[in-house]
Amino acid sequence: MDNRDIIDSVNRLIETCKDGEFGFRTCAERASDAKLRDLLALRADECRQAASDLRVVVGELGGNPEDGGTAGATLHRGWVAVKGALTGYTDRMLLEECERGEDVANARYRDALQDDLPPSLRALIERQYAGVQRNHAEMRTLRNQERAKAA
Repeated sequence: MDNRDIIDSVNRLIETCKDGEFGFRTCAERASDAKLRDLLALRADECRQAASDLRVVVGELGGNPEDGGTAGATLHRGWVAVKGALTGYTDRMLLEECERGEDVANARYRDALQDDLPPSLRALIERQYAGVQRNHAEMRTLRNQERAKAA
């Protein structure tokens, strides 16, 4: 992989991290449970830090780091807002949306790890990917707990 391809791959991950930050923060603002609100805000901060770490790498490679999320995520947040306005925001609905977002992040990190990356960058992406996997599992578990409450 040449430098430009690596920069493009890392910039896609920056967008993914920004999407996660915005998504978790938006859901944190709408969550009714205080513990859930705090957890989602923490996850948003972790995504922000992950994007920051990746921005440093892009700069070191001589590229221009992305500073926003993807258009698809913006549309997704719009859909969440419409759905919430129509049905009301529930913690379960917010967790379902967080899980959906982490599905996308999982796929993007898996794709990036298919690239021929320098060892130090691969190690960073693998650490971040472990966090994405943890977030996904946690959102799924919390969502399942909310479903069980409703049953």
